[in-house]
Amino acid sequence: MAKKVTTVLIDDIDKGPASETVAFALDGINYEIDLSVTHANELREDFRRWTEAGRRVQGRRRRGTGAQIDYAAREYNRKVRKWALERGIDVSDRGRVPSSIMEQYKRENGE
Repeated sequence: MAKKVTTVLIDDIDKGPASETVAFALDGINYEIDLSVTHANELREDFRRWTEAGRRVQGRRRRGTGAQIDYAAREYNRKVRKWALERGIDVSDRGRVPSSIMEQYKRENGE
């Protein structure tokens, strides 16, 4: 039996269709947000004043034993994916679980 899983991006601002995931960082914290073309352009325009005045920096190299694997987060994501599929919600087998699905899971499970 063939199975096709479709990932649909939902705009994190207005819950409409999203066209891209925008990444940004502030105070050492990395963020991602799914946005429509309009909202992505608005975000970029809002940031333009600051990015034009700021300096671009290269990523810092970290020394260590390689990538750290967060097994607890991986298992949690598996639970969320299983929960979503049981409810007929399309979610990919791998990669980032959309924030809208994570929020719905947390609401329904009292987290």
